[in-house]
Amino acid sequence: MPAVDAPISTRVLVVEDEQKTRESLVEGLRLEMWSVASAGTGSEAITLVEREPFDLIVLDWMLPDRDGIDVLQHLRSRGRRIPVLMLTAKTTLNDRVIGLDSGADDYLAKPFAFAELLARCRALLRRPLGTAGGMLRCADLQLDTRARVAVRAGQQIPLTPREVDVLEYLLRYQGQIVTREMLERDVWKQTHRMTSLDNVIDVQMMRLRRKVDGEGAERLIHTLRGVGYRLGKESE
Repeated sequence: MPAVDAPISTRVLVVEDEQKTRESLVEGLRLEMWSVASAGTGSEAITLVEREPFDLIVLDWMLPDRDGIDVLQHLRSRGRRIPVLMLTAKTTLNDRVIGLDSGADDYLAKPFAFAELLARCRALLRRPLGTAGGMLRCADLQLDTRARVAVRAGQQIPLTPREVDVLEYLLRYQGQIVTREMLERDVWKQTHRMTSLDNVIDVQMMRLRRKVDGEGAERLIHTLRGVGYRLGKESE
């Protein structure tokens, strides 16, 4: 039977068929003072999700009954927008595309360092509720996070993969201050560097602003000197 803790502030479901790995993940996540439930099969996972709320799911791809992709598609088809971190030994680009297209919010290849898994979990939990996947909008700007296509005033914006990542992050936190440290940690996935990424981030933001705001358009990307950036209308 699936193991479930008493509910506290953050609830995480770990779905992993390999017992030692599952127990290790559960133990590590509990040290974060999170309430952790665990399941060894896809069917158990679906039963748990339908029975009680979760803030995050750590989902293994290879399961003995319904694989992780099947579980993910089942949840998304029923409107469950719980952030999902997919774990898998499959490492090809095509595999990653399949996982993300099926509704995964992030993807971590095995073997992995627990510190990285924890950082990715925290990043997913920081996202505003109800914004995982689908279409993100601000004024006449919209981003299809699945197709990774940005459009403003009906015109597609030619963005690099990194610019799409940054724009998605800004849209998920629109109206809020996004610091360089947040971008470095959550978009660039850099937590321990001898040199700062501030200059790289500033240049990336300058290029993104030129493409998104353009000439004559209402400015949506704002620089807050010494603080960071904010995406939103001037009046907000």
